[in-house]
Amino acid sequence: MDIEVVMPAIGAGTTQGKILQWLKQSGDTVKVGDILAEIETDKAVIELEALDDGVLDRIHVPAGDTEVPVGDVIATLMRKGGGARPPANPPPAAAPVSAPIAAPAPVAAVAAPADARSGLAEHRLFASPSARRLARALDVDLHALAGSGPNGRIVRVDIENAAAARPAQSAPAVAVPAGAALQPHTPMRATIARRLVQSKQQVPHFYLTVDCRMDAMMAARAALNARGQAAPEPVRHSLNDLLAMAVARAVARVPAINAQWTDEGIARLAQVDLSIAVALDSGLITPIVRNADRKSLSEISAEIAQLAEQARRGRLRPEQYEGGSLTLSNLGMHGVREFAAIINPPQSVILAAGAVVRQPVVDGDDIRVGHVMSLTLSADHRVVDGALGARFLGAVKQLLENPIELIL
Repeated sequence: MDIEVVMPAIGAGTTQGKILQWLKQSGDTVKVGDILAEIETDKAVIELEALDDGVLDRIHVPAGDTEVPVGDVIATLMRKGGGARPPANPPPAAAPVSAPIAAPAPVAAVAAPADARSGLAEHRLFASPSARRLARALDVDLHALAGSGPNGRIVRVDIENAAAARPAQSAPAVAVPAGAALQPHTPMRATIARRLVQSKQQVPHFYLTVDCRMDAMMAARAALNARGQAAPEPVRHSLNDLLAMAVARAVARVPAINAQWTDEGIARLAQVDLSIAVALDSGLITPIVRNADRKSLSEISAEIAQLAEQARRGRLRPEQYEGGSLTLSNLGMHGVREFAAIINPPQSVILAAGAVVRQPVVDGDDIRVGHVMSLTLSADHRVVDGALGARFLGAVKQLLENPIELIL
């Protein structure tokens, strides 16, 4: 019996993938757990594992730049002992002498014709209230969808996928200037574009900025690194590691900031999962340090380094970058003094950190040179009010300016 190998759905919102290379070829014996191919999604490169024993009978989609929709058949696996494939033009089968075998159930729902759909009652659709509202806002026909939720329930991600899969109608074609080289969009860049447009159109951003005196933190970091270099296994902590630790501790001090908007109500998150923005050649990804407020500086530092390396190699798993309480984006190492970042839905806040610069500061009645860093909070005003955002920024500032509190 043949087994169809399909393009898997890797993570929420994934609609297609690209086969980078086949690690098994037609005729190869396959065991459960063997890696069949490497697949690139809009976020990472994943390994496609075999779920059955057998022989790889046929590869339907060769490796290359072709985008394959989730669920499409990419190869066929023949179970061992399944016998040879029948000839192309087999002789007519003898008349059956027993009860006919039922046809296999379809693997995907087929949308009903428009005239048939018009007679369906709205209550027959299994869709969450938020999915219904989103469908109306994005002009998506619920009757044409097969839900991915429990018992076929239509959920928000089904609506978003359907809207994203539609060809753009309103945007006019833009002529490419003469002599310009046209670089096709990568799946990651296309996803970034779609999500950021969605964020700026649907999330009411507001911005708060504070300046932090970093003299004590710079001295603490220098002392930590001097001690770390003398250890049997030398370690070095970046300013970003310390900043991540301060942000996570600040969320624990101001837990109301750890929330997300839903149509049913405000979701209060139980743990602090800090997303760290990592720049790649192909775009931006935000791997997550889970339970960051409960981890030591060494744990946070090692985890950020490991996640960043996996991200650059395209080897992050979906659970390593999906979700998250809030995001930290640091462009200080690039010399940027101040910037405002775009919120990554469904999160409600993102903190943008600039470079630490030496500049004149007022110290009592004196003016002297000090280290200063600018922090800008972008917040969703549906969830975060100005006073709450200010309290959270104040908690981050307090920890950065008094680093001893990070270990208390």
